[in-house]
Amino acid sequence: MRAIDYFDKGAEAFPGRVAIIDRTTEYSYGQAREASRRIAKAMWAAGLRGEERVAIFSPNDGRVLLCMLGLMRAGGVWVPINYRNALDANVQFLNYSLTSWLLYHSSFQEQVRQIKSLVPALRHFVCIDAETDGDPSLESFMQQGEGTEEIDWGDARGNLERLAGLVPTGGTTGPAKGVMVTNLSWGTMTELAHQNLRCEGSEPICLSTAPLSHAAGVVAFAMFSLGATNVVLPAFDALEVLESIERFRVTHIFLPPTAYYALLAHPKVRDFNYASLRRLLIAAAPVSPDKFKKGIEVFGPCLCQSYGQTEAPMYMTFLDPPTVAAAAAGDHPERLRSCGKPTLAVRLAIMDDNGKLLPPLETGEIVARGALVGAGYYNFPEATAEMQAHGWHHTGDVGYRDDDGFFYIVDRQKDLIITGGFNVYCAEVEACVMELSQVRECAVIGVPDEKWGEAVKAIVVLRDGESLGEEAVIAHCKTRLGGVKSPKSVDFRLDIPKTPAGKTDKRTIRKPFWAGADRAVH
Repeated sequence: MRAIDYFDKGAEAFPGRVAIIDRTTEYSYGQAREASRRIAKAMWAAGLRGEERVAIFSPNDGRVLLCMLGLMRAGGVWVPINYRNALDANVQFLNYSLTSWLLYHSSFQEQVRQIKSLVPALRHFVCIDAETDGDPSLESFMQQGEGTEEIDWGDARGNLERLAGLVPTGGTTGPAKGVMVTNLSWGTMTELAHQNLRCEGSEPICLSTAPLSHAAGVVAFAMFSLGATNVVLPAFDALEVLESIERFRVTHIFLPPTAYYALLAHPKVRDFNYASLRRLLIAAAPVSPDKFKKGIEVFGPCLCQSYGQTEAPMYMTFLDPPTVAAAAAGDHPERLRSCGKPTLAVRLAIMDDNGKLLPPLETGEIVARGALVGAGYYNFPEATAEMQAHGWHHTGDVGYRDDDGFFYIVDRQKDLIITGGFNVYCAEVEACVMELSQVRECAVIGVPDEKWGEAVKAIVVLRDGESLGEEAVIAHCKTRLGGVKSPKSVDFRLDIPKTPAGKTDKRTIRKPFWAGADRAVH
């Protein structure tokens, strides 16, 4: 089906239920559907046809979800713009993607003025919250479509190969590439979310606090098919999230690990009632097993994890709450390090550098097949061919599967440290350091070393009020991992750099240690 058809199924089933609520506005499913129709008609009246690119540039706001629904109904292609990016990065992507529409929030007025002068393909501007610089507000823009006939551009098969999104990759190596997300890929993602996030016996209420321009927007959209109420917070604040879970009786929430750790570390984390939670979904990076186990103690048996990427969104694997709870209780505790089993619409395997599929317990690249995988990178045929070599989608993640079919992510290929001729995977060392109760965050990198070629270094952020010495960290790791994998040095910092997508920025962390070298590996 088309992306918008999944929302319409939810709206038809629950027309009176609240679909979207934020600090200032509230929309029922019926009202959200009508608003999306008015947005689509206004876009058609302004000339939108075919797969025109429509960018949304806004902090979290309930109207962002209305804009997503409206542009998808119109047949436009969603281009999510990260407001945390530098201006140059967003300008580069808008030019590369030939985006012609920009729906923006007035808080980014100054940046939009510069974007207008730097992106010649942009022709249509709508300010989501207020009339700004001569651009109509969303409310006044919707009036411009009155009297326009609705265009039924669907086909009998749901336009499976048509683009639903052109989504920038979150990498740190060069300009972002646009992943072509088709209706087939988007629909598969939505159906997998429906299968794995559905909970009988409770009305779903989903809290959106991570940026809607990333996975939180994908999760919120998928929850529409379940008839969920999407509660939108303007930004992540640990205390507000904890309070909101109790206040709104939240059943579903998605968080990246860094935000999840912040909840666990908050001094008031045990002051609220979390009995309503059914799915606390952690994704975007592997979770520390120790923190996974603690989350069960605090939030109950609701924690789960999924593994995906922009090229195969959200649900290549799923680690369900019963498995997490059982592992935390001592039944196969190693599964707290797993990202789960492949979902129904995906086949996952482990491949070596020569394209050979490997048996259980051997380490290689995680590769995938299935309808979840997108169509490749826009205008990057060589990168697309490389990503799809040997007839599989290459994730760039290193891992293995066990004899029971659970997959384990060991690291990104580029984060491999070769020290003294031995391979050390950063994620394994990071998980070990994170077992220490004093540690809030950890990033492990390789740094140049005359003896070992590369030496393992841990960058550590301590919890507020805690103290810990370098020797204690190294001794703990030697006990758990042995001497080869243990850090040779530890730096303590107040924070760890993040990419605009909220992931640990290994490139920035490594840069000063490799300054002056002709390459960043030994």
